[in-house]
Amino acid sequence: MRQSGEHRIPAPRAEVWRALNDPAVLRRCLDGCRSMRAVADGEFVAEVAAKVGPVRAPFTADIALCDVAPMVSYRLEVRVRGGVAGFAKGSASVRLAEVENGRETALNYSIEGAIGGKLAQIGSRLVESAARKMTASFFERFVADFAASAAPAR
Repeated sequence: MRQSGEHRIPAPRAEVWRALNDPAVLRRCLDGCRSMRAVADGEFVAEVAAKVGPVRAPFTADIALCDVAPMVSYRLEVRVRGGVAGFAKGSASVRLAEVENGRETALNYSIEGAIGGKLAQIGSRLVESAARKMTASFFERFVADFAASAAPAR
């Protein structure tokens, strides 16, 4: 499974970088995420409830940041366990660039992954569709999170 794209985030690169490394922000933005916690410098564990086709299950993801170039890029190495639902492993490369005179950030990503177990049995099209939907939802929430934090208090 492969996926790539670019999203414009209406915030300076430093703020986007900080948010991408904040477990509380990531938990709010990742659909179905029950918890996200740092377990070491550059390592996180997430508990996510996800539905992929007919399979609905809780998953545990171990996430490690690699090849970190602060404020510019990193690579995520991810291992996901879902019990009888199956497993997944993969990596995602993330690169940030300033646009609009630093008022916006272009976030480019490239994801590669493999699945096994019951997830693999339901078919790659369903899994890819669910992954694309989850990615789109993440970026919608991520952008909305910046808008909410920039809104004046009432």
